[in-house]
Amino acid sequence: QVQLVESGGGLVQPGGSLRLSCAASGSIFSISTMGWYRQAPGKQRELVALITSGAWTDYADSVKGRFTISRDNAKNTQYLQMNSLKPEDTAVYYCNLRWRNTNYWGQGTQVIVSS
Repeated sequence: QVQLVESGGGLVQPGGSLRLSCAASGSIFSISTMGWYRQAPGKQRELVALITSGAWTDYADSVKGRFTISRDNAKNTQYLQMNSLKPEDTAVYYCNLRWRNTNYWGQGTQVIVSS
């Protein structure tokens, strides 16, 4: 059984930074693809960034150059460093672990970008 717990969300001004963390339980973290998704009010959940077990990364066009995804397999934790935040980044951010076509989700952490 995999449990994912996000932390690090909050209120930040435009142009500011936040770092999200996602701690995973279980033994499959290091062999799984990890990702961050977000869902804004009235919108569908969308992929923000992902990182494979081999550390290959991919980003949504809207966050390229501003967000950085990383992982620490020794700590079973992934991160999302978010810089130059914009009001349109406001959303609930969800941690995702994918292994053998099974998806696990965290409970989400709210990010609000507002002055």
